[in-house]
Amino acid sequence: MPLESSSRVVQALASRGYNAEREAVTLIAEADAPGVALETAVEVAPDDALVITTDHVREALATEPVPDPSALDEDATDDRGTADGVSASEGSAAGDGSPVTDGSPAPQTPSVSSGTESTYPTDDGGRVPDETGGSIDESTTGDPSPENSRVGDRSPPAPVVANDMTGESTGTGEYDEFVGVFRDRYERLSGQLRGRVNHRPADSIEAMGGGADVETIGLVNDIRSTASGHWLIELEDTTGTFPCLVMKDRDIADLVDELLLDECIAVSGTLADDAGIVFVDAIHFPDVPRTHRPSTADRHVQAALISDVHVGSQEFLADAWSRFADWLHTEEAERVEYLLIAGDMVEGVGVYPGQDEELDIVDIYDQYERFSEHLKQVPGDMEIVMIPGNHDAVRLAEPQPGFDEELREIMSAHDPQIVSNPAVVDVEGVSILMYHGVSLDEVIAELPEEKASYDEPHKAMYQLLKKRHVAPQFGGKTRVAPEERDYLAIDEVPDVFHTGHVHKLGWGKYHNVLAVNSGCWQAQTDFQKSVNIDPDVAHAPILDLDTLDMTVRKFV
Repeated sequence: MPLESSSRVVQALASRGYNAEREAVTLIAEADAPGVALETAVEVAPDDALVITTDHVREALATEPVPDPSALDEDATDDRGTADGVSASEGSAAGDGSPVTDGSPAPQTPSVSSGTESTYPTDDGGRVPDETGGSIDESTTGDPSPENSRVGDRSPPAPVVANDMTGESTGTGEYDEFVGVFRDRYERLSGQLRGRVNHRPADSIEAMGGGADVETIGLVNDIRSTASGHWLIELEDTTGTFPCLVMKDRDIADLVDELLLDECIAVSGTLADDAGIVFVDAIHFPDVPRTHRPSTADRHVQAALISDVHVGSQEFLADAWSRFADWLHTEEAERVEYLLIAGDMVEGVGVYPGQDEELDIVDIYDQYERFSEHLKQVPGDMEIVMIPGNHDAVRLAEPQPGFDEELREIMSAHDPQIVSNPAVVDVEGVSILMYHGVSLDEVIAELPEEKASYDEPHKAMYQLLKKRHVAPQFGGKTRVAPEERDYLAIDEVPDVFHTGHVHKLGWGKYHNVLAVNSGCWQAQTDFQKSVNIDPDVAHAPILDLDTLDMTVRKFV
């Protein structure tokens, strides 16, 4: 069988341990004898090369072919992705064992269409207005087949990463370190509120006379209801604590439903006659200014936002991943120059009860080896940024440092930028806050369904933007590690907020910040069935960095 498409070239190179630039793949696929071109390019490449470049192929094409073309073509086209003895049919794209044929579109749904483009406008004048999930344009364009015409070479500038604490961890878990990180949180978030209120510290409020107007800032230390149904909020600053009463018949009473312990807020109100409590008239969050205007790239370039690949699980959708990687080699994906992965590259070991019965690969390092093989299918000239998640082999407490050197070496073929969770990534002038999203479980559990739910994960993300912190509540579902500073605070407003973890697709704009939760690449596991999680699988949100419009592609 001849090497007849870019898809087969990618699989053949991956089976030999090589990644490849996209133009290099195209040159091989279009050669008179693709099998010869492939083998010669491998011979031309230096012994320590991990990526077959365009120059390697051009040198190979200029070399007189000696091997037998038919023999090479047959050898180069084993079943898709035979690296490590695994074919890409391992794990169904639908999660039920049925194969997905290359290039055949799955049935179209109202939200996305397989292998084709469904556009989700996100400008305020379009169908996704501020603070809503928006509606969907079901138009489709283009042919997703890997046999598209030749594409050009990518040469994107490397993303610039900020807030990466990898290698900077200083915490040992001592009590004083926790006090220090919460002081840092208070100072930084209260600084965002001081321009809006005339802050009085707790100890000075106690010295004021009854009936005085008061504005103060603090971390939420306690929330409880009174016998009369009113709400008592205890705020704490660096000088002490002070009680604040929100009357149940006030409009602001609904805001109490949004509060989480340990978040930073400001209140305005009036002191009681005995000066022992503040009657609250207004609650202020650090929030994203409504005047925020996002930055955009100065050229038409795109980024693919994905998360939760979960290689090593029996439910990992290898076929769907191959379809995605094949598409990235097509002309249609020529502008997709960045791949941002928001955690959970692998399934991990011992993450939840009974997980060992759902594993296809039981050794954590073997899981990363297999993930690396799948990553080799992605064009070698794309820039990749990865952060860890709660299934990855790093500490569970956040912030999570990037992978250690042994794991980095395993994944070195594509030379990805591996940074901490969370991290801020500047991609061609667009600021993207990447956070895996474990705290979304807590936000969804604590807040009313209309304000945060698994079906609309972007609304839970709005709450984190409003609080300007990715994991505001301490001591619950989200483990927090003490560091010299609070790496989880959102100092600068991002242009895009990208999360994963909950395995649900959701997107929308909050005060001009695009919030995207990108679904997963793992079909429903028995554990997910037991907790009623129905995942959105094999979606790839494609972000136009010059307009911040988004397209979602589905590869099942």
